[in-house]
Amino acid sequence: MIIDIHTHIGLASDFNLSEEDVLYSMKAYNIDYSIISNIDAVEYYPDLTEIPIEMQKSQFECLNDCIKIARKNPNKLGVAFWFKPHTERLTQEIKDTVKANLDIIKALKLHPYYSKTSTDSPEVEEYLRFAEELNLPIIIHTGGCKEAEPITVYNAAKKFPKVKFIMAHMGLGSDNSKAIKLISSLPNLYGDTAWVPIKSAISLIKNSSSEKLFFGSDNPIDGKDTYLHNKTGDRSLYQEYFNELKELISENDYNNIMYKNALRVFNLPFNI
Repeated sequence: MIIDIHTHIGLASDFNLSEEDVLYSMKAYNIDYSIISNIDAVEYYPDLTEIPIEMQKSQFECLNDCIKIARKNPNKLGVAFWFKPHTERLTQEIKDTVKANLDIIKALKLHPYYSKTSTDSPEVEEYLRFAEELNLPIIIHTGGCKEAEPITVYNAAKKFPKVKFIMAHMGLGSDNSKAIKLISSLPNLYGDTAWVPIKSAISLIKNSSSEKLFFGSDNPIDGKDTYLHNKTGDRSLYQEYFNELKELISENDYNNIMYKNALRVFNLPFNI
């Protein structure tokens, strides 16, 4: 079994991440279940200039787009609610929608880069309290700007010890060592494998535990065959997770990363 906790739909910032590509890739590469979030919830362009508010899509619209897709594929897709702390507050409408769909909403999602708002900022606290209330984990992009530094996730995790925080990418563009050290230091801090070399995954296992890491990919960021190759046609690093990694770690550690941790932390609809 393989569960991918980090996939996307949406068209923002020149991306074209379609429901069809997610489902195609899952079938083609034997992914049993994926958690989707909606990249249309971005608040800043990639160059970190703010998107005019009239050109943004509301977090309510983005959430409902995900819910509709997951409802069509309830045994294949779950939802991570990508919230917008820079421009929006946590409304009663959002709270009611999340609570009414907890069978498919499995997490919250924060992108500090595309919101230019750090995890430990006051604007995020109401969302963290909501995650705590519902016992939902939160997936957080790390890397690329000061607001997305791993230490900001650590700070929030210390303040909210009952919330499970997942450092997506474990510091994108770094050697992952800072994130690994922080993840190893708190029981409610985790990482995912999106664009993370397998040597870093092995380092986290050695320094902490295989129970602190989830398989995640950013699929379909490089198209419907993201799991096979990147945009230039080079072999995807996810092929190493599907093949080489299982020869380098124990079967139990491998299964923890690829699906068991996700079943446990995200309360997924499988009996294994």
